[in-house]
Amino acid sequence: MEEEAGDMVKEGLMASQREIFSISGPVHLTSIDWNNSYHRTSVASCLVQAVYTLERDRQQNRIGFKSQANHWWEFFNFTLAETLIDQSDGSIYGAVFEYKLFSYNYYIHPHSKTPPRHVIAFRGTIMKRHSRSSDLKLDLRCIRDSLQDSTRFMHAIEVVQTAVAKTGNAAVWLAGHSLGAAMALLAGKIMTRSGFPLECYLFNPPFSSIPIEKLVKSEKLKHGVRFAGSLVKAGVAMAVKGRHNHNKGQEDDTFMKLASWIPYLYVNPSDPICSEYIGYFKHRNKMFEIGAGKIERVATRNSLRNLLSGGGSKCSDASSEPLHLLPSAYMTINASKSPDFKRAHGIHQWWDPMFHGEYVLYQFSQ
Repeated sequence: MEEEAGDMVKEGLMASQREIFSISGPVHLTSIDWNNSYHRTSVASCLVQAVYTLERDRQQNRIGFKSQANHWWEFFNFTLAETLIDQSDGSIYGAVFEYKLFSYNYYIHPHSKTPPRHVIAFRGTIMKRHSRSSDLKLDLRCIRDSLQDSTRFMHAIEVVQTAVAKTGNAAVWLAGHSLGAAMALLAGKIMTRSGFPLECYLFNPPFSSIPIEKLVKSEKLKHGVRFAGSLVKAGVAMAVKGRHNHNKGQEDDTFMKLASWIPYLYVNPSDPICSEYIGYFKHRNKMFEIGAGKIERVATRNSLRNLLSGGGSKCSDASSEPLHLLPSAYMTINASKSPDFKRAHGIHQWWDPMFHGEYVLYQFSQ
């Protein structure tokens, strides 16, 4: 019987256990405390999982009682307000969820965390034939820092802007995993620079650079490599921007517009896709500790690849820079050992009741 069930899962005739909320979801969270960071994280990550499951329901034609996606939002008293569809392949890449119990009365208590009215969630790459091609093309765009030019992202930012126009930025959350985290991060940066910062939950966001944190074991060697990188970036940045001196104030201003925005980053040291965020922020602190803060203030705003390609003179365009250039973040690091890449990069780890993490707030100062 178990073998038959396994064959049916492989053939797509029934959902895998990871798609079934009653088996894999945080069923212990029967009451949500919005002041509890684990509760907020669980809700945001489950709504991202809901988008994955929506697309898998579509791919396998699971409708009615066979569909699994709705349990991932209904458990937390959300409704599906809108499904976001990629016009290139018809896949579901995101969704807008509305909280049924939302009330503006929450804003009477300024020191309490308020629940969102809308959560806009984006899934990551699904390696199935129905969505694989479009998703991998977007993964390449992340590496090339050209995600903003994709039809999927252009549609996504329109949806975000519409939601903010309707309900205000304080009532809208963004959430995404992997490729979806890149979508949410880019949208969040654009909205913040426009004066509408959003609460943003980024699970395993891709870092478009060499994963030194994962590849190099020696802490001294890591610092040496990053220190040399900062020196080179700062030198090239000063040379490039010396030729475009009239833009300097504008570039500094666009970076500093993000300084007060603190997105939530969720990273796993065993995941090469996102682990370099750990080193990126840790190195910045180290540079200030050793008295090299002036160098790092310049280096942290720039990407060497972007500078050498001419992008360093166009930083006023929020979407022309690498996604990982962030002044501030509240980082959650999974301190548990992950047995393989699939676990290290998976979304399920973030609502695990046995989760053991490290929490670090990084705030950029002028």
